[in-house]
Amino acid sequence: MRVRVLLEPHHGATYAQILALARAAEEAGFDAFFRGDHYLGIDANDTGFRPTDSWTTLAALGAQTERIRLGTLMTASTFRRPGPLAVAVATADEISGGRIEFGIGAAWYEREHNFFGIPFPPLAERFDRLEEQLEIITGLWATPAGQRFNFGGKHYRLTECASLPRTAQGKPPVIIGGNGPRRTPALAARFADEFNSGLTGDIGAVFARVRRACADAGRDPATLRYSAVLPVCCGSTQAQARRRAETLGEPGARLLAMGVVGVPGEVAARLAEFAAAGADTAYFHIYDPADTDHIRLLGEDVLSLLPA
Repeated sequence: MRVRVLLEPHHGATYAQILALARAAEEAGFDAFFRGDHYLGIDANDTGFRPTDSWTTLAALGAQTERIRLGTLMTASTFRRPGPLAVAVATADEISGGRIEFGIGAAWYEREHNFFGIPFPPLAERFDRLEEQLEIITGLWATPAGQRFNFGGKHYRLTECASLPRTAQGKPPVIIGGNGPRRTPALAARFADEFNSGLTGDIGAVFARVRRACADAGRDPATLRYSAVLPVCCGSTQAQARRRAETLGEPGARLLAMGVVGVPGEVAARLAEFAAAGADTAYFHIYDPADTDHIRLLGEDVLSLLPA
């Protein structure tokens, strides 16, 4: 199983903290370091939250890390237009030497949009826009040199685009996630290299819907990777794990109720449950960007318990 770190800082994070956490994850042997694409933290009423931009920081991390893969769970499709987003992701991929992975979703946090003056259309329109964005972004990346890309949709139109963003790895892996019953599985079957179930209880049922959507689309479900997110506070003792959890307050407790607070063996047991449900990739959902010791503990004492 691939095990990755996903940062969702409860009070925001400086770039120095994000870099330190990414380097700690790299040194600890994790496969990838991901971050959310949010301008609010786990407590929407936290007036001290310091937002950072996901693709700006990922580009910088690409220049200041060496091995670890980098990406978003999930880029909010409402935040950016598809053409410039394709350029931003390709730029980060070039800087990193081809280590970028591109998670994107329809967005869900209306208050966040209100805070920053970002339009928040109804759900059906957000999915319509997401589908067009995926067509545009992957289409721009796939257009051969010397050719032009055109797209005419309901929400976006590109005319004779000859300025094609070039990535370092061909096409960065595309990750689509969520537990929607219909459109999310269909988009995953059509565009995704990886499907992420997010924070949900019965990940096996969610994966089954995606496999059915692949079969309906004529795609082998085995060509898709399947991942899940695990909120985690780990300690070498139960007391240390509880102390880590207590620093996150009530908002952290809500998220950790869907995950695990405990010692390395308990975290490894939850990963085994993920694997039994069909996941081949797991993301440790981390909320304290200053606690690099937590990352080292997870790397040294949890990854070593997993099957080779």
